[in-house]
Amino acid sequence: MTDRLTQQKDLLAVLIDADNVSPAGIGAVLAEIASLGTASVKRIYGDWTKPNLKGWKSAASEHVIQPIQQFANTVGKNATDSALIIDAMDLLYTGRFHGFCIVSSDSDFTRLAARIREEGVTVYGFGERKTPEAFRNACDSFTYLEVIEKAEDESASETSQRTPTSTLRMDTKLVSVLRASVAAASDDDGWANLAHVGSVIRKKQPDFDSRNWGYAKLSDLVRATELFTVKPNPGGGLRARTLSRAGN
Repeated sequence: MTDRLTQQKDLLAVLIDADNVSPAGIGAVLAEIASLGTASVKRIYGDWTKPNLKGWKSAASEHVIQPIQQFANTVGKNATDSALIIDAMDLLYTGRFHGFCIVSSDSDFTRLAARIREEGVTVYGFGERKTPEAFRNACDSFTYLEVIEKAEDESASETSQRTPTSTLRMDTKLVSVLRASVAAASDDDGWANLAHVGSVIRKKQPDFDSRNWGYAKLSDLVRATELFTVKPNPGGGLRARTLSRAGN
């Protein structure tokens, strides 16, 4: 029984809004989700009688995603969203899942994300950059589909376009978030475990992702700004400390 409960700690429910996601990038999205846990439920919602969704047939089959049919019975009402929300709540009440992955750019799922989090369950959002801020902020973390797809393309071509140091340092919002988060996570000597820094940042800004600037890891981004000292942490991992204005 103990082994079974241990295995269930990383279970994820993946719910995909077919009207808002392209089948072309779903493989990269599921690979990203695999780094978060085990996707024991994978469902995609749409009206499969619509010709614009026909591309999902092969993608759903390849990635073993269960298609859920929802007819658009009333003009102007999104029955697909309603079906996804109802299923999400049913799954939530089973108590089996430690996280939900909602793949959509639709703000209609804002309240759903907030409700799931009220139960202490993690919500991972995935959507395009056009996703309304309300939905992004309702999630524990939100990852842009464009970033995932770009990372996959760069991995395949072994190239990477990183934002240069000079540009990073002119990004006042980025610099402010990094400085404030390092300060919030730092000890009495001013050193902060970068893993803790990442957690602080995500709480403030769920859509923060070092890959938005072309860096695979937070530590790479922090180093690239040349505003922090980064070195190994005695207890493992890395730690950072803000450089003084004089650079010491």
